Parts: sequence; structure tokens; C-alpha cells
Amino acid sequence: MRVLLSLGFIACVSLANFAQAATATQASHAEVDKKKAVILAKKTIGGKTLKITEKTDFYTVRILKYDGHVVDLHINKKTGEVKKD
Repeated sequence: MRVLLSLGFIACVSLANFAQAATATQASHAEVDKKKAVILAKKTIGGKTLKITEKTDFYTVRILKYDGHVVDLHINKKTGEVKKD
């Protein structure tokens, strides 16, 4: 009886972990919004965000780096890929 209860508990925990992993995977495939674009840009190059421009396929995030240089980064809306201008 204890063995069956233990197996049932393990099965429930496994299914819960599987469902949580599936939800996380779906969330990672969601399109990038402006807030996430800024976060991705700042991870790539530290500094202060000056401007965000939205185009059809990507966001352009203008960042003032700590050394005074201004850099434009393009963040793909679908993939989150960051490219320097």
C-alpha cells in the first residue's frame, strides 16, 4: 500500500514539473515587448536608455554607454536577437 502511495506521489510531482516546464517553454517563445527589448539591450551593453523606436520586425534601443558613446542596438521582436548598428 505504501509503495502504491509513493508511486502515486512521484507521478503527481513528475506531472507537475512537466507542466511547469511546458509553460516556461511557451513563455520563452512569446514576442519581445519594449520592456524586454530594453532589458536585453542593457544586458548586452551597460548604460542609460535614451530612446526606443519600434519598427515592424525589431526595436531600436539607443543607449548612452558609461564611457559617453551612444550605441543603437536592434532587437528582433520574434527571436530577441540583439545586433549592433
